[in-house]
Amino acid sequence: MGWWQVNADTLAGSRFVLSPLAETFACLKLLHAGTATHPGEHAWLGAQLPAYRKRLAADPVTALLVRCGLGRAWIADFLTPTPFGDETFETEVARVREASPREARGHLVRSVGGPLPAALADRDDLPERAAALLTAVWEESVRPDWERRRRVLEADVVARTAQLGRGGWAAALDGLRPGTRWLGGNRLQVNLHEYPPREISGAQLVFVPVTPKAGWVSWEESRGRYAVVYPCTGALADVRAAAVPESLGALLGTARAGVLVRLDSPLSTSQLVAVTGQGLGSVGRHLRVLLDARLVERRRAGRSVLYSRTAAGEVLVTAQREGRTGGTGGTAAYRS
Repeated sequence: MGWWQVNADTLAGSRFVLSPLAETFACLKLLHAGTATHPGEHAWLGAQLPAYRKRLAADPVTALLVRCGLGRAWIADFLTPTPFGDETFETEVARVREASPREARGHLVRSVGGPLPAALADRDDLPERAAALLTAVWEESVRPDWERRRRVLEADVVARTAQLGRGGWAAALDGLRPGTRWLGGNRLQVNLHEYPPREISGAQLVFVPVTPKAGWVSWEESRGRYAVVYPCTGALADVRAAAVPESLGALLGTARAGVLVRLDSPLSTSQLVAVTGQGLGSVGRHLRVLLDARLVERRRAGRSVLYSRTAAGEVLVTAQREGRTGGTGGTAAYRS
């Protein structure tokens, strides 16, 4: 297993950050795999895969670059620069574009586990090609939905921060992604691969959520920066319930109905604020009305108060969703 040795100062200074590039790269991995893990991803892939595959079919060199860069056990490092946090996509992808061609080929050799295919072996434009593809995925498949994605990622950070406050780093990191857990003795297991341990005490450590079911680690040793990228909690990542049925919106009001349909799993007020984009006061008022109507209930979990639908609320939402899909159980694409 791969693990990092950290100290108290590293943990005290670590933080959760958002990265548009990490989200884009996770979406690239999802497009490359072509397999959804939940209905929301299935709908997204159905809309995005045809254009993506057409793009790569017209550019076999970039298609080969993607296949080699997304190795079975190792991602080519230049494709995943360590996030700083609070940066634009353009600033982040510039680091991919500015990678040394020689280093990029070296990273691909490691990812492939052997010599590069002849079509890539002598090319100096691989960083530019990678940056161009990532930019296309961002512009066409991620950016139009970025505000919704950002709210989901922020909600995950709220949940992880609450876990940290309740149970310390062990509670926050265990289950972050498969293979990641707190081992004790200042050791953080980051994956299941048999890689040598790394001493990162005193380094800057960030944790980066993404909405697809993907994860990886990255680092820049010269700058003392390390990152663990992990999939946000499934209840938030699956957006199949995000669209508000028109009939339910007419009955409760679109904003209030939006709160109700988001409660497929228990969420705190702060999480609801993040995923709906509504203000704290508005969400609070909607929850009070829904509580009075016995459509939601609340319970305390440690220091948090979580809201969930009651049986009556579940019947109401389920009936309206089935009415929207014609009773087939189909999934409507998310509408912001």
